[in-house]
Amino acid sequence: MAYTEIMTGSLRPDASTSPERLFCHTYARGKGQAQMIPGWPYSFVAALEPGRTSWTALLDAVRMRPEDEHTGLAAAQLRTVVGNLIGAGHWREGDPDIWIVGDSGYDGPRLAFLLADLPVQVLVRLRSDRVLALPAPPRSPGVRGRGTRHGARFAFADPRSWPSPAHTTTADTARYGTAAAQSWNRLHPKLTRTGAWARHDDPLPIIEGTVIRLQVERLPGAGTPKPLWLWHSALATTPERVDRLWQTFLRRFDLEHTFRFLKQTLGWTAPRLRTPEAADRWTWLMLAAHTQLRLARGAVEDARRPWERSAPTPARLSPARIRRGFRRIRPAAGSPANPPKHSRPGPGRPRGSRNTRPAPHHHPGKTIKTDTKS
Repeated sequence: MAYTEIMTGSLRPDASTSPERLFCHTYARGKGQAQMIPGWPYSFVAALEPGRTSWTALLDAVRMRPEDEHTGLAAAQLRTVVGNLIGAGHWREGDPDIWIVGDSGYDGPRLAFLLADLPVQVLVRLRSDRVLALPAPPRSPGVRGRGTRHGARFAFADPRSWPSPAHTTTADTARYGTAAAQSWNRLHPKLTRTGAWARHDDPLPIIEGTVIRLQVERLPGAGTPKPLWLWHSALATTPERVDRLWQTFLRRFDLEHTFRFLKQTLGWTAPRLRTPEAADRWTWLMLAAHTQLRLARGAVEDARRPWERSAPTPARLSPARIRRGFRRIRPAAGSPANPPKHSRPGPGRPRGSRNTRPAPHHHPGKTIKTDTKS
C-alpha cells in the first residue's frame, strides 16, 4: 500500500480581505523559475493504484494555517488517515507496512520520528545540496570520555565523501532509458535545536535511514536529467527493494493528473471564495465528486469522441471520460438532496449608498516565528 502526501494551493493573490492566507509555491513559465503567490495551501493524502493510471483515491485534505508547521501538520494528518484505515479493517496485524511517499517539502526524518509508533515507512525526496552523516565508528576499548554521535560527512554534491554503496542496480525503462541506482544504509541528519526541534526537551535523536541516488539516461521532455536523491526510513534494503522504492516514488507523479483534473475540469479553483471556511467546504465537495466518479468507473459507458482511442476496459478510462459519461447514469443514481428551489436575488445595496463597515484587510504569511536559539 502506498500513500502520497502533497501540498497544493488555491491561489487568491487579490483577496486582501480574506484571512489566513499563506504564500503558495507555484511554477512560473520560465525554466527553473518559481513564484510565491498568496493563497490557501492544502495538504492532500491520496492512495496510489497499481500500474500507470490517472486515478488516485483522495483520502483527506487539510488547509494549512499561518500558525501550523508543515511537517507537524502532515504527521497529524497522516496519523488520522492511518488510524481510520486500521479502524476500517484495511490494514491488519501481519500486513506489510504502509508506505508514505512525499516530496522534498517534507522533512522525511522528522516525519518518520513523529510516526514511529505506526505501521508506516517513509520515502521522501531530498534536495541535492543536503549533507548527512554516516554512522559513528565503534568506540575503541580503553578510550575515556564522551563518544562521538556522528560519523563522516556524506555530502550529496561531493562524490569524494561517498563510501562504497551497499547496493548498485541498473534497470531499463521505456520513458527514462537506463536507470542506475545506488544505495547507502544508516545515514542520518545532524539535528540541532533550531526550527521544528527548538522545543524538543529530550536529547536529539539519531534518525537513520537508507539513501538512494537515482540517475536516469533521459527525460520525457528536453531537459537534462539530474540525480534524484531519496531517503527511506528503513535501515537496510536489498537490490530488489531499491528498485521498488524509486519506482514507487516516480508513481507519485500520478497525483499531478488528479490536481489538473480538479482545477481544470471540476473547477476547484474557479470560485472566488471570501472565507477559508468556505474554501474548506468547497474542497471537500471536490473530494466527494472525485470519489463518486472513481467509484462509477465500472458503470459508465465510454462516450469517446471520434479522435479518441477505445479503452480496453472501463477501468482504464480517464477521469475526464468518466465524467463525460456520468451524466447518463446520474438520474438513476438518485440524490439525498432536495430539488433546487427557484428564487430571485436580493435587492442588494441601494444605489448611491456607501459601505459604512469595510472589511478588514489581512496580510498573508506566517504569524508565529520558530525560536532558532540553541
